[in-house]
Formats: sequence, structure tokens, C-alpha cells
Amino acid sequence: TSDIAKSMGGLISLGKPDFDAIEPFRNDRFFRESLGISRVPSAASLRQRLDKLGGNERAEADLREHTTEMSVCLIERAKAPITAHEGYVRLDFDTFTRDNSGTQKEEVSRTYQGFDGYTPIAAYLGNEGWCVNLELRPGSQHSALDTQYFLTERTFPQVERLTPAAAKILSVSDSGFDSACLLFAHDDEHRRYQALGRSFDGVVKWNPRKRKSEDWVAQANQAGATWQESRPGKRIALFDQTVERAWAGKRRIFRLVIQVIERTIDKKGQHLLTPEVEVEGWWTSLADAPEAVIAPYRYHGTHEQFHSEIKTDLDLERLPSGKFGTNDAMLHLGMFAYNCLRLIGQLGLTGNLSPVRHPAKRRRLRTVLQEVMFRAAQFIAKARQRILDFGALAAHVVPVFVHVQGYLQAVRSP
Repeated sequence: TSDIAKSMGGLISLGKPDFDAIEPFRNDRFFRESLGISRVPSAASLRQRLDKLGGNERAEADLREHTTEMSVCLIERAKAPITAHEGYVRLDFDTFTRDNSGTQKEEVSRTYQGFDGYTPIAAYLGNEGWCVNLELRPGSQHSALDTQYFLTERTFPQVERLTPAAAKILSVSDSGFDSACLLFAHDDEHRRYQALGRSFDGVVKWNPRKRKSEDWVAQANQAGATWQESRPGKRIALFDQTVERAWAGKRRIFRLVIQVIERTIDKKGQHLLTPEVEVEGWWTSLADAPEAVIAPYRYHGTHEQFHSEIKTDLDLERLPSGKFGTNDAMLHLGMFAYNCLRLIGQLGLTGNLSPVRHPAKRRRLRTVLQEVMFRAAQFIAKARQRILDFGALAAHVVPVFVHVQGYLQAVRSP
């Protein structure tokens, strides 16, 4: 099982998550020795063993736990940078769709994007986008369903483990997670952190559902909100309310920040017969001004790039197996490969050792693949030595490779 998981992880880290992609590496000595495996499996063996592993519920659960633990250990032991954005270490989580239409794979169903596929959920930590949890879900599953377990049992403990005690953590999610159950889960975590002398807050986009927008103009006036005109015919009001929510026989008060936009003239200068009213809201435990609550949510869209890197850079859009358990195991191996490549990018491609590129907080996985993983080199074994010769034209790659290799050797478990 170890050789199978390592072989598949090696393929995913090259952006080749397909069983048949293993064949060119069967006689590749560097592939075998760098992964520390005794023998590279064939495509048929790789498929059969992973299908058997995915078909065994206990074995699949063990693999999920091991890959998640490996990712956390990698970030923890390498002391990977987890930087804050405007004072908060962000925890962004959301679902994203995978198009697997035209297949008969297990649990493939209609997604909210209008095609058949899967709807996995992922959680990312810090500006670097470390993936601390990833879970494959059926395509038709609602975003909030089973998310309480995803957060409380598998995500929040990893975040607490990876962040220093002085860090201010901010969990951000969209309106698909507006449910009393998840608000209570965030509030429980907020209270637990307060008891520990730490900081944990949340911002959840409000889902107005079937409430009429026109009524909110009167509510804004009643709340004493100050209207600000951003342009002729468009004015904005910000205010907050306290709303009681109930869950599992308990009742708690939550803060809701509301933004009301009223338009009497559209952006082209056309006067409207009746005003257009747009309402947005955010549940939060922050005590800041409404403007300071909305600002962190606007940065939430950045995490869409991390979804894209998993789907396109690692080529995990269409998962290779017809069995749901196997595809879930593949996705967890993909999470570990994602964090490995992210670590290589942060350690070797953003500092003084990096190739000449524009300055950036992080490098996209595609850049890491092109600069490091796909770099041509000759593997030489002689005189009981192993030599990796990059050639004279890749002088900038050698220090990057040595730097990253030293870190990865340092974080290996005994």
C-alpha cells in the first residue's frame, strides 16, 4: 500500500493523475529511488490496488487520515510561512465543482453549475493557501450538509495546531454555509478560543432567501443608518442588527451586518421608474465597524485560484476511477501533492534564490512544475554515489533544488 500511494502521489505531483501514466516510469531509477519504493507498479496493479483500497471503507478512512496528517506534519515541521492578511490569518473554505459529465462514475450527479460531476469541499489557510482539509462529495450534495463535521472534527483542530497562539484567525465562507448549525459551530469555536486566551472569529455571507429587498430601505432608515451617495442616483447604507438563531434546543444572539444599495439611476444614466434595491449581509463575531467586516469577505474570492490549481495544474478535474472511494483517496493524495508543491514554491521560488520573475507572495503550482518538476536533468549512479546533473544552463535551479531538498529531508519522520 505504501508503494502504491507513493507512486500515485508522485504522478499527481507531476500533474499526471492517471493510472496509465505510470508506465513510462516503470524503468525510471530516479523515480523509484527518489520516492523510496522497492518497485514501480504497473498501470493494472496501480488501478486494482487503489480500487481495492477505495472499496474498503476502513482502509480508505485510514488513507484519508494519513494523508491529512502528512500534510499537516509537512507544514508544521518545515515551519512553513503562514502569513496574515490585514492582521488576520484567514481560513477560507468553500465547495467547488468538478465536471465529470458523460461518465457512469459512482455519486456523479447534477451540480449547482448545471453539469454532472462532483462537488468537493476544501479549506485553505493563510495567504499561501495551504490546504488543511479536502473532501470529495457527490455532485448534488448541498454545501452546508455535513460541513459541521468537516469543520469541527477535521479542520479547526488542524488550524489550531498550525497557527501560533498570538495569531488572530478569521474563518470566511459564502452564503451556501448560512445555517444555524454552522453559526453555532463557529460560535463554539470562538468561545473556546476566548477561554484559551486566543482569537478566532468568523464572517459568513448572509443568505436573504425569500425576503423582499424593498423592506430593507425602511429598516435602514429605522436603524438610523447614514446614506452615502457613491454617484448620482446610487446611495449606500450600512448598519447592523442582532438576530436570534435557534439550533438543537439552544438560542443565541448573532450580529448581522447589512448593506443596502438603492439605485434610482442606472450606470448608463437612465432614470428608473421604481428604485432598484440590492441587499447583502454578513454574519460575524467581529466587533469592528461594518466597513471593516465587509473588507475581509471581499478578499475571499482569492481562494478560487487554489481550486483552479487543484483542478487544472494537478489535472484533477476528471478523476480516473469509476469508484467514489478510489476517487476520494486520489483527491487526498492530491491534497498532499498540492502542499508539497506549494512548499517547494514558497521555499525556492519566492526568495533570493528564485529565477528572475516578478515579486509575488506565492507561486502558482504551474510555475513550480515548470521551474522545478519538469526541469531536465541526468541521473547518474556510479561509485556508490547518486548524481543529479542539471547541466551548465540551469545554474539557478541547482541552489533552489538543494535548498528545497534540505528542507524536505529535515521534515521526514524517523
